[in-house]
Amino acid sequence: MASRQNGRHVVAAVDDLPPGGRKIVTVGGREIGVFNVDGHYYALRNICPHKGAPLCRGRLRPYVVSPTVTQIAHERENEILKCPWHMWEFDVKTGRAMHDPAVRVRAYRVAREGDEVVLYL
Repeated sequence: MASRQNGRHVVAAVDDLPPGGRKIVTVGGREIGVFNVDGHYYALRNICPHKGAPLCRGRLRPYVVSPTVTQIAHERENEILKCPWHMWEFDVKTGRAMHDPAVRVRAYRVAREGDEVVLYL
């Protein structure tokens, strides 16, 4: 499923992209991963800026924090995308690398419109 109108691309039916789901689509010659994180949609270019890995095939994880030397905690469940090749981590909401906010992968606007998931280029 993919229809286009003035930069607007229908990439999925809402029922085909449930919470926790992802879909990799090709739009305008670009591979883009579309994610549903707890009912909110995000889209990232499917290329890791480190070595060109298919980033959107990586695992979604929580953000691991260490409030003290002996504690580990998790925040932002399923919002951190881990590259499948070298484990670089990116914020799925913004595309920014967790280790260096100056490093990023392209993020795209995506929204639910009725029963459709729509990506804007």
